[in-house]
Amino acid sequence: MASSSSFFCLGFICLLVCLLPASVDCMVRHYKFNVVMKNTTRLCSSKPIVTVNGKFPGPTLYAREDDTVLVKVVNHVKYNVSIHWHGIRQIRTGWADGPAYITQCPIQPGQSYVYNFTITGQRGTLLWHAHILWLRATVHGGIVILPKRGVPYPFPAPHKEVVVVLAEWWKSDTEAVINEATKSGLAPNVSDAHTINGHPGPVSNCASQGGFTLPVQAGKTYMLRLINAALNEELFFKIAGHKLTVVEVDATYVKPFKTDTVLIAPGQTTNVLVSADQSSGKYLVAASPFMDAPIAVDNKTATATVSYAGTLSSTQTTLTIPPPKNATAVANAFTNSLRSLNSKKFPAAVPKTVDHNLFFTVGLGINPCPTCKAGNGSRVVASINNVTFVMPTTALLQAHFFKQKGVFTTDFPANPPHVFNYTGTPPANLATTKGTKVYRLAYNSTVQLVMQDTGIISPENHPIHLHGFNFFAVGRGIGNYNPKTDPKKFNLVDPVERNTIGVPSGGWVAIRFRADNPGVWFMHCHLEIHTTWGLKMAFLVDNGKGPNQSLLPPPSDLPKC
Repeated sequence: MASSSSFFCLGFICLLVCLLPASVDCMVRHYKFNVVMKNTTRLCSSKPIVTVNGKFPGPTLYAREDDTVLVKVVNHVKYNVSIHWHGIRQIRTGWADGPAYITQCPIQPGQSYVYNFTITGQRGTLLWHAHILWLRATVHGGIVILPKRGVPYPFPAPHKEVVVVLAEWWKSDTEAVINEATKSGLAPNVSDAHTINGHPGPVSNCASQGGFTLPVQAGKTYMLRLINAALNEELFFKIAGHKLTVVEVDATYVKPFKTDTVLIAPGQTTNVLVSADQSSGKYLVAASPFMDAPIAVDNKTATATVSYAGTLSSTQTTLTIPPPKNATAVANAFTNSLRSLNSKKFPAAVPKTVDHNLFFTVGLGINPCPTCKAGNGSRVVASINNVTFVMPTTALLQAHFFKQKGVFTTDFPANPPHVFNYTGTPPANLATTKGTKVYRLAYNSTVQLVMQDTGIISPENHPIHLHGFNFFAVGRGIGNYNPKTDPKKFNLVDPVERNTIGVPSGGWVAIRFRADNPGVWFMHCHLEIHTTWGLKMAFLVDNGKGPNQSLLPPPSDLPKC
């Protein structure tokens, strides 16, 4: 399945090593992802959707820590395609990261590409999804990384593990939805339903619409690997009558805590333990939106069922009421409970010194658009430090590796070009500048990045995803960040470690990470509409000393633009 013998050689060596008595535990795992159209019915309405292997959600990719994974992606649809392995560090293998025009040119119709990466020092739940256009609406699935053989979880082993993928569903073609919005300059139509493992659950105007059922045995404990693959909406997750014990987020262990409601943003994952400790029966599972700003959302609740063994089908389901969509207090209670496990085996290696102190505003803007009649000659845009990112037509990583001039510049601003009351009265001029700018980092340098939401058009929670790294969330607050007083309150001992973090509506979040992965790494809002509007940038991390600190050369089958 690999495109050159060297892949097999690498894999062969790994397998050979595994046969040695005192060996590390590693394997080569082969997957084939056929990207195909599949006619699919939801909400009593059918449409063709782009899928992997005809499945929605797509297949779960299973591996162990230290395994090498080879995924051959074959494009059988009319769209260009690329797949991102969200949260996989991709140490020195940026060519396999997947964002189109950042680390690779997309896979064109009729073409294929082998994503080849090793899972180093990671275990837990992540996700994969398309990283071009709005295809990830239906092109997504789970990644389950099991610990090395013989290494236990740092919590009691569950009886069974279940992947639970949360997503959105539009009756219309999602590409048509965003194309219409782009033409008008306005926001796109919100989705028609949320889904749990591909199903919205019973809805009033479609009696035949079933839902996902999780069968359980009384007295047993289950681990749910929750994934938010929605395009544009943060979600609350609840199970009637049952507490959820949170043990991991974004494939990093946390200090376990109990809650009845999980908050999970697009691109985030959360592992929870659920004990089947209630009386036999059926219990409602609910996924509903969180939005504490005056922005339109799909207010439908997706439902599923936890069903105890031996329960009669005629038994009434025990219901639960989801939090109101603007339940900021519920969201904050969850977020503030997250702490790294920070054990001897899983320490929190928070950078204590900072080489780059960055302050990025994230938010919206308005630029002129003479053809946008619906927007009265203007279009809504988004930016970081007032730069609306322009996607190149050559992949940034290729331009960097082959020293190709004219594709990007390295002058991304470390601070906002205009200082104003970020969460107060917006400036008179709401226009942004455009550019394909990256911020350059020396290998192994440390970064503190404060991301500040702005109230331009509206304050809003932005789930920001950084490719190629995990980071520590050392602080957050509401209002404008104060560089003199706020750092005194930072948690540098056991802050939660993640790859995707919500910048709170009308507030800020501070993260720290070490730039120990050479390459070009995308950072963007994981609300797909904001990415489309330009809320994105990239970090260019230079090679360090010697081959082990240097980006590997590109594979021979890397797609061409």
